[in-house]
Amino acid sequence: MTSLFDRIMEAHVGIRPQVPVSTLERSTALSAALGCEVMLKTEHLMPTGSFKVRGSANKIRALGDAAHNGVITASTGNHGQGVARAGKLAGVPVTVYLPESAPAAKKRAIEALGARLVVIQGPSLQAEIEARCQSEREGIPYVAPYNDLDTVAGQGTLGIELFDQAPDLDAVFICVGGGGLIGGVGTAMKTLSPNTQIVGVWPEASTCMLDSLKAGHIIETPEYDTLSDGSTGAIEPGSVTFPICQTVIDETMTVSEIEIARGMRRIAEGERWMIEGSAGVAVAGLIKTAEAWRGKKVALVLCGRNVALSTFLSAMELGRED
Repeated sequence: MTSLFDRIMEAHVGIRPQVPVSTLERSTALSAALGCEVMLKTEHLMPTGSFKVRGSANKIRALGDAAHNGVITASTGNHGQGVARAGKLAGVPVTVYLPESAPAAKKRAIEALGARLVVIQGPSLQAEIEARCQSEREGIPYVAPYNDLDTVAGQGTLGIELFDQAPDLDAVFICVGGGGLIGGVGTAMKTLSPNTQIVGVWPEASTCMLDSLKAGHIIETPEYDTLSDGSTGAIEPGSVTFPICQTVIDETMTVSEIEIARGMRRIAEGERWMIEGSAGVAVAGLIKTAEAWRGKKVALVLCGRNVALSTFLSAMELGRED
């Protein structure tokens, strides 16, 4: 049976040149302020503005001719854009199921890439369940946002790049939603750089995977509005990401909405980049625990930039420290 790491290595070759290698940039501002060497993995500069292009492209690639008649997916926004782009490049029709709470800007971006939208009443998990059911009814492949090994392998290509770019990292901070990103990156890094700590960070308002890890099995927990809308949603029952996360995550922590906003603001001030809340979660995680990493070399995965301007401006006000 092919290991997940082997799948990641295959994806690392297979998704090129459709998916570029994102750069790893040193943050002069954060390095000086926090007393550690801070490297920024610029996933927010990827096509469609997030890391989701990786798993989407790899799944469409892996499906091959099976995707000829189209694919169905579910998303709160970023994954839908990734699948829409991959489908457009491959000539594959795409239908995206979204919860009604998905940001309007992300809905427009998905439609602009040629995908058909189906808005579902209820939370994001309901959109995933409905999309899977429709996939089975129509006999059209489902492209999971996280609960699929090909998707996870695509996200894991980020970990291969990180090791190539900085093989001496002491830690990588990653926002966690369904576990596809941290599961893939963690698998790659644990194979290539076992001493690198994988730090999972959650917004306090949405901790489904964290609560499940603590419980030892997937559970549903309450969720609240958060700047990190890209990481929200319950974990699909039986998700392949759960046992992976159990294996690869070394440290876990949560951050408040004010801390997320401050993380977003620190990147805006220091790097002149606009990032979304889920990327701010990773930044906030390091800021909160900076003393423990003094003198170390750490990477922050800036996982996306797809945030409404009004939301971003509100976060800048919330994150003011003067």
